[in-house]
Amino acid sequence: MGYMRAEDILPKDVLELVQQYADGQTIYIPRKSDCHKSWGAGTETKKALMIRNEQMYEEYQSGVTIPQLSARYFLTEKSVQRIIRNHKK
Repeated sequence: MGYMRAEDILPKDVLELVQQYADGQTIYIPRKSDCHKSWGAGTETKKALMIRNEQMYEEYQSGVTIPQLSARYFLTEKSVQRIIRNHKK
């Protein structure tokens, strides 16, 4: 997400109205509710984490301990436990 100059995109009357409320301030304009994307929709991160979690669960099933998985994947033991618990479902 990059910044855009308001005077480059807003009509002058709208810009003057915004200046009445936030003159010189940086503001965030949220997306319309129908334009929201779900987490991970724009990248491969969600898919990569699913693959990692499946691999972690398979290793756990084959006898690798939670502390070993924690060290291998650089996660806390609680995070590994949560991933294994959620993957069982």
